[in-house]
Amino acid sequence: MKAKEYLFIMQKILHYTDEGVHVLDNSGNTIIYNEAMSKLEKMETKEVMKKPFGEVFKNLDVDNSTLLKALNSRVTTSNLKQTYLNKDGREITTINTTFPVVINDEVIAVVEVAKNITKMTEMSHTILKLQNEIGKPETAKTKRIRKYNFNNIVGSSNNFINVIEKAKKASKNSASVFIFGETGTGKELIAQSIHYEGVRKDKPFIAQNCAALPESLLEGLLFGTSKGGFTGAMDRAGLFEQANGGTLLLDEINSMPYELQAKLLRVLQENYIRRVGGTRDIPIDVRIISTSNESPEIILKNGKIRKDLFYRLNVIQLNVPPLRQRKDDIMMLVNMFIHKYNDRLNKEILSIEKDAQENLLKYNYPGNVRELENIVMAAISMTDDNERILKLNHFNLLDADREYSNVDHEMGDEGIDEYLSNLEKCIIEKALRNNKNNITKAAEALKIKRQTLQHKIKKYEIMQ
Repeated sequence: MKAKEYLFIMQKILHYTDEGVHVLDNSGNTIIYNEAMSKLEKMETKEVMKKPFGEVFKNLDVDNSTLLKALNSRVTTSNLKQTYLNKDGREITTINTTFPVVINDEVIAVVEVAKNITKMTEMSHTILKLQNEIGKPETAKTKRIRKYNFNNIVGSSNNFINVIEKAKKASKNSASVFIFGETGTGKELIAQSIHYEGVRKDKPFIAQNCAALPESLLEGLLFGTSKGGFTGAMDRAGLFEQANGGTLLLDEINSMPYELQAKLLRVLQENYIRRVGGTRDIPIDVRIISTSNESPEIILKNGKIRKDLFYRLNVIQLNVPPLRQRKDDIMMLVNMFIHKYNDRLNKEILSIEKDAQENLLKYNYPGNVRELENIVMAAISMTDDNERILKLNHFNLLDADREYSNVDHEMGDEGIDEYLSNLEKCIIEKALRNNKNNITKAAEALKIKRQTLQHKIKKYEIMQ
């Protein structure tokens, strides 16, 4: 294949890629400026191509341009978050990687690859704004946010009662709490109860899912940003500042980027934060409650959490049992959900027939209490207005139960944690096959959030 043909193929690839690509030759002239970069910066390709970089981007120089730094000083910049105004005056936020191309010790070109994260940045700013609004004193016009306490927790199984009793003791102090249990077992409900019946109940309670955002945004969300930290950055208080005096729940801590864990550890050790791009140390007093849907043994073994951070977080440990280990609680929960959805769906269900009860008690509930609630809600919604009893035909359990119990995998010497992980992987793979790899539909079938399913697909390295 000739060099011209290679060049043509590369141009086609760059034309259709989602990331913006800008390449300068060793004289500083633009030789590649793909469509994604053109859309991002609102610049026509003909305005940029074959022209000196400094003439086109007159407000940039070697001090604030990663391209010029790479060209003049051979500086490689990786995953730099930048916020700037494009030609239309719109604020754009990107993650940029810029590097020189060196052959025979000579820079022949410099390349910048930019990923547009404007929408994600706007989302993180919205989260901060909403969290700040939630933390403000209520007025007549503000909608009350449901605050859970131990009275909202239903269960009488001994293994579950032991966890709740330990949680009640934890509410009497400010030590860090580590809660682990499968998805849907009620970890956040317990975390809220610890806060709202504890010594910090009159202070803010803020929750953040660590799997929801990439490291570049999660860091700013947690610690805040300082004006001047990067081009266009604003002074924003992060979740630690907003939760000062109260509790910060770090949900799915096992999904927090490893590099960010070191910064979190420093905050826990020194009790102050420094905003991204800032120079001032801000003292904070925040209780940390963290949750994981995997056991400590697994996340430590697989290197998903730093050992030194884990020991800081794991002062008080709560292991929430799955619903299949709380069979005595199932009918108690069913009755609570019947009462709840009678009101919401305007129904008058009084009881549940024996056959339906038996099937509910036999089911394994891979989605735990959250799945049971969805099952009861769906059954009530299937009743006619004049029906007062939930019957077997109102429930959609049998197929799901058969799928769960017939997974072709037996526990050998691997232990229960790895066995359950393999079992969960099989169930997810089957759900994806049944839904033609449509993640949204597979998540609905599994009765979990789409985001949770994406995390599990990545966790188990499931090929789609």
